[in-house]
Amino acid sequence: MTSLDKPTSETDQHHPADRQSAGGRHAAQQDAASKAVTEAALFEAFGGVRGMVETVLPGLLFVTIFTINKDLHVSAIAALAVSLALVVVRLIRRDTVKHAFSGVFGVAFGVVFAMMTGNAKDFYLPGMLYTLGLATAYLVTAAAGVPLIGLILGPVFKENLSWRTRNPGRKKAYTKASYAWGLILLTKCAILFPLYWWADTTQFGWVLIALKIPPFLLAVYLTWVFLAKAPPPIDVFAEMEAEEKAEKDRKAEQAAAALRNPDA
Repeated sequence: MTSLDKPTSETDQHHPADRQSAGGRHAAQQDAASKAVTEAALFEAFGGVRGMVETVLPGLLFVTIFTINKDLHVSAIAALAVSLALVVVRLIRRDTVKHAFSGVFGVAFGVVFAMMTGNAKDFYLPGMLYTLGLATAYLVTAAAGVPLIGLILGPVFKENLSWRTRNPGRKKAYTKASYAWGLILLTKCAILFPLYWWADTTQFGWVLIALKIPPFLLAVYLTWVFLAKAPPPIDVFAEMEAEEKAEKDRKAEQAAAALRNPDA
């Protein structure tokens, strides 16, 4: 056998089908890793299971107590107290408090509304108005080409706003996700606002609690589906670090050249 007949490397001995299979496995591994990163980022952005519990618990406590004793003041104070307790727990554990703080503000506004009007259903009104405004923001920003979900998740994925001009596939995914969030929240409002007018407080409260988590999970799932199929994010932080390193290396080379040739 001549040298030309011999395989030049071990990889050349593999059948083309084996190489294709290995390439397919590698692509599948990359796809799985991308989906895992997307899932982790979504949990970080939206608070995960704990964030959902903190969102539901104050309202659940309010409607439970009100169902039992019909006492607006006791129900409102209990809901506010548990919201503050959740913030304190996070502060003690040195966890991120943004979700807990947003819950406190929402509950506080609800308590103020309900106390001012004397109508227990008004405890839920600020949250409903916020949901309606958020639905509108998702739809308007998506139509304007600056989808809100991209503004929220861009920093989480370390891509900031690079998706707007440098990653059209990702921008398309963010636009779809924003439309999904807007339509889901708008549907939720279409159910709740009529109930606000004609259902009694107890019925309305339990329906509202029941609609807290499922629409949210649906929106998060659709966001994950759209982003999992999109191109990977451009890590602008890594790019900036690479540029800074390259600039330092260039200056170091210039300094070394100056030392080698002091008369140059």
